[in-house]
Amino acid sequence: MILIRRYLWNAVLLPSLAVLAVLLALDGLFSFIDELGKLRANYQVMQAMQYVVTTMPRTAHEFLPMAVLLGTLLGLGVLANSGELTIIRGSGTSPRRISWLVMRPAIVMLLIGMAVGEYVVPWSERIAQSNRAIAERGEDITYRSRSGFWHREGNEFIHINAVQSNGVLHGVTRYRFHENRTLAETQFIGRAIYQNESWFTEDIFGTTLLEDRTVPYRQNTGVWESELTPELLSIIVLSPENLALTKIWGYAHYLQRQGLEAGEYLLSFWQKLFMPFATLGMVLIAISFIFGPLREVSMGLRLTTGIIAGMVFHYGQQFIGHVSLIFQMPPLLAAAVPAAVCLAVGIWLLGRIR
Repeated sequence: MILIRRYLWNAVLLPSLAVLAVLLALDGLFSFIDELGKLRANYQVMQAMQYVVTTMPRTAHEFLPMAVLLGTLLGLGVLANSGELTIIRGSGTSPRRISWLVMRPAIVMLLIGMAVGEYVVPWSERIAQSNRAIAERGEDITYRSRSGFWHREGNEFIHINAVQSNGVLHGVTRYRFHENRTLAETQFIGRAIYQNESWFTEDIFGTTLLEDRTVPYRQNTGVWESELTPELLSIIVLSPENLALTKIWGYAHYLQRQGLEAGEYLLSFWQKLFMPFATLGMVLIAISFIFGPLREVSMGLRLTTGIIAGMVFHYGQQFIGHVSLIFQMPPLLAAAVPAAVCLAVGIWLLGRIR
């Protein structure tokens, strides 16, 4: 049994790693070609290459479920075509036992993927986005606002051009409104540094709007009191799917305290949490296909089937998620149902094998 366990482990793990490497190489190539069309200012070929490399942990995390699915189909498909799977079954190992042995490397890879998504991806994405934002703008970073991100805090709307990995802000534009939603003040901050729970600002100019006139002003330095912290900014600059689960949960509750919509972040939290279970369901479906309808077909058809199944699940989950946001369905329900259905179908199909 130890020999069979090791054999099945290698049969699934090695193809999964190979598929992941191929997907990373292809995505890296296409991403680099795409970045070449964005060269400007200090953002040149080496910076584009650095950006692609630093975003690879995120790419690996995204492709891991597909790699596990295709790796399982490839590994077991090779064993089925060579007759080795039949020999293993003939030795007294039941399909359910084989399935459990195959699930072990898949579970290990998914656990490693969760660790990468929790600790590596947020860190690497912050560095990638910050370096590219600063390099693309060159010396006039504080005066260009075609990109960046928005944030709302009470009656104030804030746009930030770029955030360095050490928490320094560049190009902060603040719009403060009265309770009746009329504009009260606009302010532009060239640079802001967080110290002693306050933002120390430099190169400030703005305009205060009174009932009968406007009052422009300019300051060299100042202090900006805000609930924004470098920790919160490290969350805001990234897409929800690139954040750690703990950060998503904390920021979603911060938005709720501000009276803002947090559905997108809660949906991303539950989808990331349930993704390993959905992937295991896909693996179970793949195993049942190898023992059933895909036992004697070509490898190309197996790969095509796996790719189609993975894409159908991925886009189906995204569709249900967007519909849940539109109709204000509970994010937990929208994320749990696809994963539960996938896992239930996989267990049911595997239970039909004799």
